[in-house]
Amino acid sequence: MKELRFHGQAIVTGQGSVAYLKTWGIKRALIVTGGQSAAKNGMLDRVIAIIREGGGECAVVGGVPKNPPLETVRDGLKRLAEYQPDTVIGLGGGSAIDVAKIMALWADNPEADLAAAYRQGALPQARCRTRLVAIPGTSGTASEVTPFAVLTFRDENLKRGGKSAGLIPDLAILDVDMTLSMPPHVAAETGMDAMAHAVECYTNRALDDFTACLAEGAIEGLYRFLPGSCHTGSRAMREKVHNYQCMAGCAFANVGTGMDHGIAHAIGGKYDLGHGLVIAVALPYVLEFNSRDSMVRERLARLAGRLGVPDYIEAIRRLNAELGIPKSFRELGISEAAFAADFDGLVENSLQGSTRVNPVPVSREDMELILRRIYNG
Repeated sequence: MKELRFHGQAIVTGQGSVAYLKTWGIKRALIVTGGQSAAKNGMLDRVIAIIREGGGECAVVGGVPKNPPLETVRDGLKRLAEYQPDTVIGLGGGSAIDVAKIMALWADNPEADLAAAYRQGALPQARCRTRLVAIPGTSGTASEVTPFAVLTFRDENLKRGGKSAGLIPDLAILDVDMTLSMPPHVAAETGMDAMAHAVECYTNRALDDFTACLAEGAIEGLYRFLPGSCHTGSRAMREKVHNYQCMAGCAFANVGTGMDHGIAHAIGGKYDLGHGLVIAVALPYVLEFNSRDSMVRERLARLAGRLGVPDYIEAIRRLNAELGIPKSFRELGISEAAFAADFDGLVENSLQGSTRVNPVPVSREDMELILRRIYNG
């Protein structure tokens, strides 16, 4: 028996779909956003205006960094307690949306110890009062539909993922206008994060008929439209990628990912690198390791046939090159001395999280070889 849940109450798509907020009767909204992109592209002002047109008021928690630490959420929760919103809105990249998700969940479960819940994998499982809306400005994390939210624990140099049905936003708004200010490299990195979600889901042993269709469709759509989305910034292609990355999220939310995400959480948590960038660099190496398994080989061959390419892993390498993704961790600027000094901790942390559900069991010796190979390219 398996329960499937692909999103919250609704996914609203299309240009201008952020106007859907008017129908929600929002009285007090707390908008959680990142650095400056949502302000610069005008979307923050637009969301505020729409809420006010509907008779509501709002406040903003800004400056959420990439790889947000525990302290960012704690600061946000103080503001939430002061403001007492009926709706929390995550606006922007996956980090801002993840922080908004955690804040909304803890607004309804204030007695729970945030750090302990993440470390023990025992998050509260429901929201009762506070509504949650996600409006992504990047196309990759699919945090707008998943029950996951990631936090960085600086004392451990590790990113930890939490899972709860209460983290699934009630409303996901996929407005292409939110994505048009993404620089090409951000579009590339977040798009490859979505590709990894889809293919790690597709090669996971927990795959089912429903998620297989979503994952296959997402892989095909991302492979077809991601290069044009990055190189031309075309509204039509950006919208395609925005939709397909959400499909990938609907799929992996019900299945899980694998070692690529385990490695990315360890490397990104230690060196404060963009999640999608680390994911993209490591993906072909992870797929190559996993292809020793006959089930994985069969599914990758099926994907190659669907994409019309001889070999899926080689197609990913070519796609990375076309998008300007480096081939190794060394090329990301991690020094050899730092990598050597940090190596034991990186191996240990890479074996945690999603690596535990990798389709091929990963030993410590395996991980040592994999990380060295990715570092050297």
